[in-house]
Amino acid sequence: MRSKSFIEKVIFITLVLFTLFILLPQVFPVQAKSDKIVYFVPVEKTVEQGLGVFIDRSIKEAEKIGASNIVFEMNTPGGAVDAAMDIAKSLRKTDIPTTAFINKSALSAGAYLALNADKIVMVPHSTMGSAAIIDQTGNTAGKKAESMWFAEMKASAELNKRDPKYALAMADESIDLPQYGAGKGHLLTLTAEQALEVGYADKIVSTRAELLDYLGLSGATIMQMEESFADKLARFITHPVVVPILLSIGSLGLVIELYSPGFGIPGIMGLTSLLLFFYGHMIAGLAGMESIILVVIGIALIVLEFFVPGGVVGLLGVLSIIASLLFAAENISHMIFSILIAILVTIVASVFLFRRFGHEKGIFRRIILFDSTSSEKGYVSNETRSDLIGLEGITISPLRPAGTAVFNDERIDVVTEGGFISSNKKVKIINAEGSKIVVREI
Repeated sequence: MRSKSFIEKVIFITLVLFTLFILLPQVFPVQAKSDKIVYFVPVEKTVEQGLGVFIDRSIKEAEKIGASNIVFEMNTPGGAVDAAMDIAKSLRKTDIPTTAFINKSALSAGAYLALNADKIVMVPHSTMGSAAIIDQTGNTAGKKAESMWFAEMKASAELNKRDPKYALAMADESIDLPQYGAGKGHLLTLTAEQALEVGYADKIVSTRAELLDYLGLSGATIMQMEESFADKLARFITHPVVVPILLSIGSLGLVIELYSPGFGIPGIMGLTSLLLFFYGHMIAGLAGMESIILVVIGIALIVLEFFVPGGVVGLLGVLSIIASLLFAAENISHMIFSILIAILVTIVASVFLFRRFGHEKGIFRRIILFDSTSSEKGYVSNETRSDLIGLEGITISPLRPAGTAVFNDERIDVVTEGGFISSNKKVKIINAEGSKIVVREI
């Protein structure tokens, strides 16, 4: 019979191999082989840095196998402008002909990406356009950002000799095109038929077969690039809405853990959230080892603060963690906004927990001394000479303010209330606290 340890090793190796498999990008042939290859890449959901890494890898894979055409099958509402601009650079850089196959919609940053492809092919009833640039609060971006975006849209249209006024109308609502339902105050969104009319669509097709026929690649081998689990996870984690949630859960979990006995669910949730954040940003190509090193140093400094009081070490730890997050940021302003949300959540939670539990729970109980040394509990630091109060005597040395006086033939070290008393002066004991005997001149 095989040993239990051998079976455990087999199970472990199987799990590792399975994990590696699901983390790998998936490429599937969906048609019989021929000399020509058409490489299909899905462009779906929000445009963000995770999608950019996936597309960049897909283009390199297509170049490696010598694809005849890369078809970006698009159904996206748009997304981050900086990510879209990085993706557009990848599209323009490759020597392989590219086709934007709009299968439903290419809006906002999606329309911009479509304009950077060599050809645009749309299915009936699909749309492209509505590409205004907005900030993270949903409001129109500033004039500087708008000017940059207008120039990008114009240049992308001119790249393949398309009339730039339609690209500008997609981004600038001041352009008047009422014949296409985009009068002043409205952004242009083209239907497939309208796009064909103005030269923004090269062809309208209903199926992939019709698309391949138009491209002159009928019978070509179709290779379908699919996102791996890691790609999908990275895209989810780097989403602008998910980032502040992860950071808030991470900070909240660690704060609650301070008030919990041992290391439990809150701490696990907090660390898991932070690990997911950095894992997703590393897969997306945003975070490097410098971010990981900084966050580890930051956590270590915060833990050290509990044993080396003063505040400086803890502050350095917090700054180190914030720096690690900024290094991993796709967009600095959005990351700052996310950090502020997490800090606000942490402050609110800390105030609530402190009012509810004080410092008598969790880790505080192990690092803070709560036993008081009061006389009620029998603790006496020095003998208290309360019997001396009221006695009168003579100073035998100047009191500046400490000195010596004689009371009933007993030499006693005394202090004044703060003033100076010369020797051979009559004094009276007015207070006795442990070894401290206070006198006043009479």
